[in-house]
Amino acid sequence: MLKRFTTCFLLLIVFLTGICSPIRAQVEKAPARREGDGPYNRLVIRGVTLINSTGAPPIGPVDIVVEKNRITEIKQVGYPGVPIDSRNRPNAGINGNELNCEGMYLMPGFIDMHGHIGGQAQGAGAEYVFKLWLGHGITTIRDPSCGNGLDWVLEHRAKSERNEITAPRIKAYTVFGQSAKEPISTPEQARAWVRENAKRGADGIKFFGAAPDIFRAALEENKKLGLRSACHHAQLEVARMNVLATAKAGLTSMEHWYGLPEALFEDKTIQTYPADYNYNNEQNRFEEAGKLWQQAAKPGTEKWNKVMDELIALDFTLDPTFNIYEANRELMLARRAEWHDEYTLPSLWRFYGPSRISHGSYWHNWGTEQEVTWKRNYQLWMQFINEYKNRGGRVTTGSDSGFIYQLYGFAYIRELELLREAGFHPLEVIRAATLKGAEALGMADQIGSVEVGKLADFVIVEQNPLANLKTLYGTGAIQLNDKNEVVRVGGVKYTVKNGVVYDAKQLLADVRKIVAVAKQKENFEITQPGVPQKAGKVSSSKD
Repeated sequence: MLKRFTTCFLLLIVFLTGICSPIRAQVEKAPARREGDGPYNRLVIRGVTLINSTGAPPIGPVDIVVEKNRITEIKQVGYPGVPIDSRNRPNAGINGNELNCEGMYLMPGFIDMHGHIGGQAQGAGAEYVFKLWLGHGITTIRDPSCGNGLDWVLEHRAKSERNEITAPRIKAYTVFGQSAKEPISTPEQARAWVRENAKRGADGIKFFGAAPDIFRAALEENKKLGLRSACHHAQLEVARMNVLATAKAGLTSMEHWYGLPEALFEDKTIQTYPADYNYNNEQNRFEEAGKLWQQAAKPGTEKWNKVMDELIALDFTLDPTFNIYEANRELMLARRAEWHDEYTLPSLWRFYGPSRISHGSYWHNWGTEQEVTWKRNYQLWMQFINEYKNRGGRVTTGSDSGFIYQLYGFAYIRELELLREAGFHPLEVIRAATLKGAEALGMADQIGSVEVGKLADFVIVEQNPLANLKTLYGTGAIQLNDKNEVVRVGGVKYTVKNGVVYDAKQLLADVRKIVAVAKQKENFEITQPGVPQKAGKVSSSKD
């Protein structure tokens, strides 16, 4: 009876987090691909400066040869500031194709380790989400929950692999217990579900927590089958198994940061909850979560070092998703981000607005005190993540977009900026966004770096991202030219995924059109929460 209650309780976790409900309605499917050229029998990308993820410094100009969807040659063809001798360049052949990218920069395709494919509550369909991702150079995503249903995700995964839809490569991590015929209340049922999940074709499992015997059984069976796993250590279960406990049991990666401070507690075993705390009140939940790092062992202490060293020894992956909580430390910054004007759907804007129901819309009374607390929380969190990377631990990049004013694609670039704030060198940021994600997915032999034999996944830009990561935003970066005129520079020029070359700026133009049509249909314009609506306009915030 107790175990059955626990299982139902865990299903409640999934529902309350909102992100990964297994009963969530499916979003509109992606249409057949109309965008992108290729893959080609032979494509030569000319004259780029290569910013790789291998730890090498930038080098160029180089020509990169792609045959169908594989890299077959990378050749240095000259020196900076010197005209390129055409006799020293790979031949495109009679039926070959060339992409002139002289003066541009090329990186491996970006990997978003926390990419939910839209949401019915947000009104965000697959085409909208996929184009925002590809428009920002994201060529692979891990869907941590398969919230549209595993079969839906597997269908899109297969179509993406065949280049039949305009979409990143998809890795499907089903939420634990999804579609189970009955509640999982025994280790034997957990093992059986894991076997069935693998049989259906999932790439891994996303956990929120479970009774320890059930959790350990599921992880052990999943590892035996060679699949990987992720966990958002929800507060309802983290006191029984924190990050260190789950990593020792076989978990391969964690999301966010829940569970890390709990593993670092020295003078307590449970988070200090106030007497009037209620998990269903999200202002309570996130306000108190912002105090967790200050309850943990201090940087440099024996406990801090011990937990970090143990996780590194276990080859454990941290996917921090700094961006998704940024509104907690600066609500206006996230709410007034300029891309909302043209890229955020009316339905998504309403979802973001203050609400006691919508997940991540917990602005009941969020003010200076909460933001200051969260800023201190970030300082400690970032210090742990940066030290983890410095000691050899694996850190990846994920966005968890569609919640808390974070928009698909744009939020991912913000994640790169926040890794930079945490202390990562720009080259380390690129490595976290590419090769480290590929390692965590078990795909480092296929993607994550620009090397002969690997899949042709590239991000090609006109501005040097190492000098300014803001140039990767679809809205670009602001500069003054020599005439004292304000100009926009940057944005991804081309995204190459699986050998198909996409015009990234056109993909973003398509998204702007989707949003404009939705706004026109509703006679909608964005206004800020609590601001009186203009006559004739549809309200954009919750009543």
